[in-house]
Amino acid sequence: MTRQKIRKLLLIVSLLLFPVTLFYFSPALIIEAGLEGVINGSFIVFIALFLSSIFLGRLFCAYICPGGGLQECAFLVTEKPPKQRWRNNIKYGIWLVWILAVVFCYIFKGQIIKIDFFYQTEHGISVTNIFSYIIYYGIILLILLPALIGGKRAFCHYICWMAPFMAIGVKLRKLLRLPGLHISTEASKCISCKKCNKTCPMCIDVYGFVKNSMKSSGISDPECIQCGACADTCSPQALKYKFGKDR
Repeated sequence: MTRQKIRKLLLIVSLLLFPVTLFYFSPALIIEAGLEGVINGSFIVFIALFLSSIFLGRLFCAYICPGGGLQECAFLVTEKPPKQRWRNNIKYGIWLVWILAVVFCYIFKGQIIKIDFFYQTEHGISVTNIFSYIIYYGIILLILLPALIGGKRAFCHYICWMAPFMAIGVKLRKLLRLPGLHISTEASKCISCKKCNKTCPMCIDVYGFVKNSMKSSGISDPECIQCGACADTCSPQALKYKFGKDR
């Protein structure tokens, strides 16, 4: 089984488990828990995503994220590229407002009473009643509609409240010059077929990074999720997975 088939299988499994894991990705529950002085599951998951991204980048988005799995299912309906540039910054505005709200809630409470990873779940399962099903299908629509209307993984580009944690982690790695997982480029091997651009689920101009690899040894776009689709489709091996320091 090829790496991309394994990746897509993991995404499908993650999507099927979303009714179980939903509350562990909830930004709203962190605010609610903060007002009660509780460190909940999504708080711990988001911290783990940030710390892991320093060395693994946005690998979570490519292999584990249930929202990513749902959006890649939407590729069966549309594969048009989303409009990007300034729109990619919308999620950082959403994230900043949310972070400030979380900080305010914990300061307002004034103390941490306990750590409860399974906060507001029933035996660790998120969706267990009619109310939680309403929330679940609301989140499904929030993820799916941008992908259907805006293009491939539009939710990731515009709205996702988890992506900024990982993008900031990658920037911190580069600032501290730490080793990490990235897609390396080698212009001398490129045959300009541009298959890499066609296969990238995030619609990054991978070919442009390859051609400019004299300035950079890898794909430095913060939207890159290290899925390896470009590397797996590159027969001359101008693109490769690499764990090390960026040049």
